[in-house]
Amino acid sequence: MLDPPYPSCPCAPVAGLGTPLITSVATTFHVSLDSAQWTLTVALLSGAVATPVLGRLGAGPHRRATILATLAIVVAGSALTVLPLPFAWLLIGRAAQGVGLGLTALMMGVARDHLPEERGTATIALISVVSIIGAGVGYPLTALLAEIGGVRAAYGFGLFVTAVAFLTAWRSIPAAPEGRSAHVNVVGALVLAGGLFLVLFLAGQRSLWSRHLTAAVILAVAAVLLLCVWTASELRSKAPLVDVRAVRHPAVAGANMAMFVGGSGMYLLLTLITRYAQTPHSAGYGFGLTTFVAGLVLVPFSVLGFVAGKLTPRVRRLIDAPFLLAGSAVIVGSGFVLFAVARSNLAELLVAMGVLGFGVGSFAAAMPGVILAVTPKSETSSAMSFNYVVRSVGYSLGSATGGLVLATGTGQLFPNDHAYTTAALVGIAAMAVTALTAAALARQRPPEINPTAATAGVPSQGRSSR
Repeated sequence: MLDPPYPSCPCAPVAGLGTPLITSVATTFHVSLDSAQWTLTVALLSGAVATPVLGRLGAGPHRRATILATLAIVVAGSALTVLPLPFAWLLIGRAAQGVGLGLTALMMGVARDHLPEERGTATIALISVVSIIGAGVGYPLTALLAEIGGVRAAYGFGLFVTAVAFLTAWRSIPAAPEGRSAHVNVVGALVLAGGLFLVLFLAGQRSLWSRHLTAAVILAVAAVLLLCVWTASELRSKAPLVDVRAVRHPAVAGANMAMFVGGSGMYLLLTLITRYAQTPHSAGYGFGLTTFVAGLVLVPFSVLGFVAGKLTPRVRRLIDAPFLLAGSAVIVGSGFVLFAVARSNLAELLVAMGVLGFGVGSFAAAMPGVILAVTPKSETSSAMSFNYVVRSVGYSLGSATGGLVLATGTGQLFPNDHAYTTAALVGIAAMAVTALTAAALARQRPPEINPTAATAGVPSQGRSSR
């Protein structure tokens, strides 16, 4: 088997194809915008549910087979989005594409197992960044393809990318080290799936809270109960999907809390800027950009995000990962400040988007360092998959929060300009909480895992998480 290259998976940008194509899907399939929104929501739901399951399978001896089988599902789903089939089949295809989101954590496990420590650390940081920043590349490209050749052409790009990913994985992904368990707690997976489905569904259905409050509250209570049952089940299981005891480690718990709150704020600013840019001049603000041009606004986000992702591993030699997280949150917060006080011309939006990208890139690159410093190699995929689930829920909350705040300032058709300022202030508060949470992690000074103890799953005393 070939020595693995810098492994990454394009499935995150492909699963995000739903974002720029929602309007095109609505017109092509003659469905409402709310129905078309499910082409994005169903991918996020399936990804959140599949991630912990794939993380556990990826920790065992069948990791290569798991990766290839998952990519095969993604390719099949991509084919369904291209074929001239009814809307229901498009949703099935999008759900299959979303399963590929769980491969991000598996790729981190591959990098940690098979690459030298320094290269592995840099690769894991890059994978984490690509899984977030990559959407800034796919958005304008798919929007352009949709304008030129229609929605099928845009989804055809996704089919091409996933097919290439499958062939690459077939040639380069090695088998996992021997002596690992691949047992999956099926009951726990189903309970977690139910809880996550309700959480993400409630976060994305703002009208349910305004029109059917009692039903929304009942579903929210059911979600909490399911997640509590899942946690209790994981604590009793000999082969849990997620090592909940490890998640309770102060460093890991704090990092996931920072990811949850920070992810909410980051996604909030991303949606605010893109929505503001597409608002027509008739609303009294905005720039009336087309879908393709609005996608180009994300270019500074991606470019500076990649720059930050490449710089962060070097900076970590000088600064502890928790302080990097805190600093990244401050940078994102400054992006909110810029958006709140200066958005009268497009150049100001581009600057705010660039600042957001740099903050998100450095945050994403620093996050694995905090978690993996106290995580055995055998649990890399499982630990990072849980972090991804937390991130998904945070993103959904950020999207819902933005919608709710803007809805309070809605005029006849569009929110008033002041509603965007209010939403920015909410984001500033979220990033302040994130920065304080991340800075508090530095007090934990967690011991790192050495390679020998990592195999056995036992942390050893060593230098701090730098």
